[in-house]
Amino acid sequence: MTTVYEAIADAFIAEGTTHVFGMMGDANMHWMHAMAERGATLFEARHEGSGLAMADGWARGAGQPGVATTTSGPGVTQLATSLVCASRARTPLVIFCGEVAQGDLEAVQYLDQAKFAEGVECEFVQVSTPSRAQEAVQRAFWLARTTSRPVMVSAPSNIQKAEYDGAPVYIPSTALIDQAIAYPDPQRIDQAVKIIAESERVVVLLGRGARESAVGDLVVELQAKTNALIATTLQAKNWLRDRTPYYAGISGLYGTSTAHELLQEADCLIAVGASLNHFTTEHGYLYPSARIVHLDRADQVLTGTGQPVDCYVRGDARASLAELVKALPDTPEQGDGYHTEEIAAQLRDADALNEPFYQEEGRLDPREVILALDRLAPVELPLVLGSGHQTDFGTMLFTRPREIVSNYGLFGAIGQAPLLTMGWIVGRGAQPTFVVEGDASFIMHLAEFDTACRYQWPVLIVVMNDEALGAEYHKSAAHGLKPELSAIPSPDLAGAAVALGGRGTRVRTIAELEAAIQEFVADPAPTVVDVRITREVLSIPYRRLWRAEEV
Repeated sequence: MTTVYEAIADAFIAEGTTHVFGMMGDANMHWMHAMAERGATLFEARHEGSGLAMADGWARGAGQPGVATTTSGPGVTQLATSLVCASRARTPLVIFCGEVAQGDLEAVQYLDQAKFAEGVECEFVQVSTPSRAQEAVQRAFWLARTTSRPVMVSAPSNIQKAEYDGAPVYIPSTALIDQAIAYPDPQRIDQAVKIIAESERVVVLLGRGARESAVGDLVVELQAKTNALIATTLQAKNWLRDRTPYYAGISGLYGTSTAHELLQEADCLIAVGASLNHFTTEHGYLYPSARIVHLDRADQVLTGTGQPVDCYVRGDARASLAELVKALPDTPEQGDGYHTEEIAAQLRDADALNEPFYQEEGRLDPREVILALDRLAPVELPLVLGSGHQTDFGTMLFTRPREIVSNYGLFGAIGQAPLLTMGWIVGRGAQPTFVVEGDASFIMHLAEFDTACRYQWPVLIVVMNDEALGAEYHKSAAHGLKPELSAIPSPDLAGAAVALGGRGTRVRTIAELEAAIQEFVADPAPTVVDVRITREVLSIPYRRLWRAEEV
């Protein structure tokens, strides 16, 4: 006899599931055992939400739907924050959730899991009958793959243990999805070419949806044919920086003052795989006179200003760029555009820090720390950026062309980045990776460093430790409140890391930081670097927002 939980496990394996993150409980343990018997690797986290965040990181690293699991009721509610984060990040996930016996509304762990899923922006599929168990899995993976969001598979415990009497052959969701490349409408390409030909200052804006090597080659070719600047969204930071002297950096609040000035001069914006939200356009402030050509595979994208674009080219980014590049003349018709020696010189110095470092006994200036990290960490070492005030420094000052995963702005939840990094490492085949995070964020899920140590994931966690809720500290001051109320003394995080089975270093000088990074690079292992930083330095975005400084 094949039980429903075995049939569900068969379906997950047929969908390509190789790794599962989460925690075992009585409502999902049978399925977890069946997954292990079928060769899946199970990673037990210390918190259900942490396991889901790891699956989120795995999906981003592997480029496939991630899989997480939890038991019924309280196990499900623990997923809340990580589910919203994954939904906002458009991460495809499938979560196997146990459920109390169908109809048992008096069960201690009863929860209306469908209503919960709706509240946390998650799709919901219930295993309602034994015969349709595999169909539920197929639908869940289909939804995850086609909508790029998390999907909960909720399976009542009594149905899980029943005999499976459904279809004998499982058809994976991939067989139901059209894999053909979406080519652009030639008329839209002609329209785009006309707009570009009439423009003198072109900016090519790259988002996460464009980031792949073949697209990069086409972007460089497009830039050469239009004498354009290259700018990126936060999610594509530093991509192609090393391939052109006309790289303007981030478009938005985190951009340099030089970029702000140059982007405002644009009369044509070519956006590729970027949502053009209000963060990227600064509510329209950055491109006030630009006509917009938007390349994206979505049916339509609503811009942050609420205005329609001048030419929307729907299709695969690579195919659309290839057609656009082919249709453009080899030499720009409107002169040099942004490609002048003067502008190249401006951009070379745009990221330069012209202010002295703040001196405080026993604490480092966060800007000095980031610049040192960027220099010390090899470009082959991927970086994950967390959230909170400390992340502003890294977002602006990491400039070497390494692969970067930014979790900033995706629901604004602290504590997620180290978890994402752990899953990312597994998804990339144990690739050593470092994450820069704040002290409150890291301590929130400190127990998961034990998870990294148990599985020997090569993660380097650099804690920018100001012993405070940094964002609230500075915002309190801006509002005339008492900043000290947000200050929280920090324990010895390096000592805690060692106690949990990893390596730890407490850093108060750049020399100590250099030694710690060199040790990790030479022998990647679970490591925490507790960097004590001053609270007296405000990031450029905060200076712009809270002090109205033009920096």
